[in-house]
Amino acid sequence: MATKLPPQKKKPSSLIRLVLFWAIVVFGVLAATAFLTPQEGLKDVALSDVVKRANAGEVEKIEVQGNELKVTPEGSDTPTERSTKDAASSLYEQGLNEDANVELVVTAPSATGDILWNLAIILIPVIIIVAFFMFMMRQAQGQSNQAMGFGKSKAKLYGEDKTKVNFDDIAGNDSAKQDLEEVVDFLKNPKKYESLGAKIPKGVLLVGSPGTGKTMLARAVAGEANVPFFSISGSEFVEMFVGVGASRVRDLFSKAKKNSPAIIFIDEIDAVGRRRGSGMGGGHDEREQTLNQILVEMDGFEAGTTVIVLAATNRADVLDPALLRPGRFDRRTNIMLPERRDREAILKVHFKQKPVDSTVNIDSLAAKTAGSSGADLANIANEAAIVAARRNSKKISNADLTEAFEKVAIGPERKTKIMNEEDKKMTAYHEAGHAIVGHILPDSDPVHKVTIIPRGGTGGVTWFLPPEDRNYTNIVEFKDILARALGGRVAEKLVYGDDRVTTGAGSDLRKATEIARDMVIEQGMGANLRDQVFHEDNGGMVMERMAHERPYSEDTARLIDAEVAILIKEAARRAEAVIKANREGLDKLAAALLEEETIEEDRVLEILSGTKLPKEAKLY
Repeated sequence: MATKLPPQKKKPSSLIRLVLFWAIVVFGVLAATAFLTPQEGLKDVALSDVVKRANAGEVEKIEVQGNELKVTPEGSDTPTERSTKDAASSLYEQGLNEDANVELVVTAPSATGDILWNLAIILIPVIIIVAFFMFMMRQAQGQSNQAMGFGKSKAKLYGEDKTKVNFDDIAGNDSAKQDLEEVVDFLKNPKKYESLGAKIPKGVLLVGSPGTGKTMLARAVAGEANVPFFSISGSEFVEMFVGVGASRVRDLFSKAKKNSPAIIFIDEIDAVGRRRGSGMGGGHDEREQTLNQILVEMDGFEAGTTVIVLAATNRADVLDPALLRPGRFDRRTNIMLPERRDREAILKVHFKQKPVDSTVNIDSLAAKTAGSSGADLANIANEAAIVAARRNSKKISNADLTEAFEKVAIGPERKTKIMNEEDKKMTAYHEAGHAIVGHILPDSDPVHKVTIIPRGGTGGVTWFLPPEDRNYTNIVEFKDILARALGGRVAEKLVYGDDRVTTGAGSDLRKATEIARDMVIEQGMGANLRDQVFHEDNGGMVMERMAHERPYSEDTARLIDAEVAILIKEAARRAEAVIKANREGLDKLAAALLEEETIEEDRVLEILSGTKLPKEAKLY
């Protein structure tokens, strides 16, 4: 089915530009007349001297044009002198002898320059005035058109004139593509479904974390279906004036129906689709009217139009229930973060057009990038190319890939930051504390890298990477994560004393508290509050949060705080038991960090080969 696009309106030729063009032409002619007329560089002489020399036979030719004279002296082929005379008298009246041996040539004066000058005096002011008034009229007309088109939709129409994206161009997201392929097939072969009584879905909601490829999948649907594709952002509906958004919704659906079958794609629909009834008036009323119009257009009285609405959001929890019910958004397609196999396919797509050498290991990078979105992987590929270009290489190496991955994951190295020896030593013991606790505890992820070079906003980094993708985390794994997070603070305390701990563990303590609180409130993993969840919705409307109390009592809040404190204290006790039992390994690792600054996984295993798990750090 060929895509039918509405005819493109030709822009009218600008009369102002035409007037200005001819003004420039006239000015150019005048300038050429005034400045480009060939000048011989003639010498000015007095008329009496010319007459005297002509009577004496020293002048060969005199050219007379009006009141100007050009004098050619004896022995010359061209005029070298010029003079002027009274226009009312002749040379003979000025004293030239009639029998003088001189050639006298008289020509009529040219009036071209005077005519052009007179025309310029008349035309140029007229042209300027006309151009000014036409400019003012066009400005007024533009304001009028803008006012008349205020309620028109700003959706962009993508058709055959745009570069298409197909499902084959998108790696991963196989389940999401399968759901959307059915929509494409319905648009291509509607009779196959209608013969069985199936109805085309009114809307498909794409839900996923930022960077997972929601917009790209929508473009692929348009490319595969080969139908008109109207794309607009949710924020483009909302204006300061009430009613404009609803008008734009009506105009958008009207255009789509005229080009049926068609697809409407609303990106970031949560900008207008938030839950109604929690606003304070003003601009929010405009959003509610816009949402009401979308609801009516998607499930109104008019039937039989083949228009599908695709919408994308990463905040489906704040959308209005009326928008999500069957009949409006019949399908909800969850676009998850890519798994290892998908990440490898995505990386291969991004490195397809990039020159790489034989050392590049895409599979190894895919294994290390658990939790990364498609946008993160694209960023890593781009950063690798930048790193290779910075060192003037023609190909991307695995070292470039590793540096790019670490830059995106934990921030760039700040080698210019200078630390004194004492701070450097404390940082080494702090990072060694994280590493040794994480290395020894049995359910912790293995150490990937330890460095005391500042990266991002940290003074050093101990990096743990899971050996494989995980969908779930159990209580024991959470407790090992808490213990290794507190390993840095515990190492500082054991080496320097309890009163010499630093602010370097601030982010570790904050992260550990967040994990412990999530275990108790969201996951039901508390000791005394086991299997009880106290969900706090912090993503709702401001007024809604103000109007509702938290979903538990003050006594329960005290129990939650006590549970969090128990988890943190237990983690600190286990970390201290590990470090005390392996103090020699801590000192060796810190010394190696002071000498080498960055230690990779193999080197960490070598240094900590003799360490052991003490009985006090085990969980029973």
